[in-house]
Amino acid sequence: MKRSAAVAAMLALALSACGEIDQSKTGASVERGDDAAFKGAPGDLNVARGWTPGSKDAWNKQVRERGQLQNEYNRISAR
Repeated sequence: MKRSAAVAAMLALALSACGEIDQSKTGASVERGDDAAFKGAPGDLNVARGWTPGSKDAWNKQVRERGQLQNEYNRISAR
């Protein structure tokens, strides 16, 4: 009885891998419908100052400014 339960559990575990959903970009659902990051989320209240949703130039400027805030050389020399 214990052996048949163990075999059934192993069989169920082995077959569970067959149900994995394909996550690659070459699978059946290649088109994911993702929008560009600079378009922003509709109605997002957490928008940084100086950035307008939909403006790629404003997005790039904001990303550059955030990067400079994390630059140790700029942070030390500003003190």
